[in-house]
Amino acid sequence: MLKQRIFTAIILVALLIGMLFSLSSFLFSLAIVPVIVLAGWEWTHLVKMSSKAQRLKFIVVLILLLIISGIGIGMGDSVRQHLAHGILLIASALWMVIFCLIFTYPSGTRFWSKTTYLSALGLLILLFTWIAIVYIQSLPSGSNLLLAAFAIIALSDVGGFIFGKLLGRHKLAPMISPGKTWEGFLGALILELFLVVAFNYFGLFQLSVWELSALVLIVALASVGGDLFESMVKRNIGVKDSGGLLPGHGGVLDRIDGMMSALPIYAVLLPFAQTA
Repeated sequence: MLKQRIFTAIILVALLIGMLFSLSSFLFSLAIVPVIVLAGWEWTHLVKMSSKAQRLKFIVVLILLLIISGIGIGMGDSVRQHLAHGILLIASALWMVIFCLIFTYPSGTRFWSKTTYLSALGLLILLFTWIAIVYIQSLPSGSNLLLAAFAIIALSDVGGFIFGKLLGRHKLAPMISPGKTWEGFLGALILELFLVVAFNYFGLFQLSVWELSALVLIVALASVGGDLFESMVKRNIGVKDSGGLLPGHGGVLDRIDGMMSALPIYAVLLPFAQTA
């Protein structure tokens, strides 16, 4: 299982980096659409939509929203950055509400049991994830900034897994995700310090070390929140993985759950980070 997980991760990382630096920002944004749609299809199963017609309807609505957003905010070099940033502010506010609901679980179980609410929430979250990617890539050094975000999110996930396996004793959120521990969580945050050093060395952000540390910490925490959110939905529905497309990793949603929460928040903070 671990070998499978590592092999799949290597393939995904190589594919992502190859696309990120070989495709134009416009083509990369288009290339991400199938990933968002696949995640949407998994979401329809996760929230237990009762019929195939309902699932297809969800996907059609998602694709239409992506098209409308692509026309509205633009893509590639023609992104209306102020509009996109405003939308992502709304996305960040939505995630703040979701994080609060995570802390109150299982008292809000009624909300998490309603397919209608979860369907609408899924549409918004997936749409905001794509808009965040489009927006970040439109900024100067956009590909590098996006890679930096992916690195923060991935290291948070990997660090949590490794330190949790080696040292995990105290459950982080036993009602939501029994496998996650405080030791894994804190170990991952310590690992993020290496990224702070790397970002500072390459001068990607024109920030002091303390400001850069705060940025990395916020994004890492947001990614953990996204992971817990998906775990909460899965636990409430009664499933282990969102799918089986990625050997050793589960489904697409299981891989991008941290990105769904972290990317919009990261994107909102970037203008204040005075990126190079």
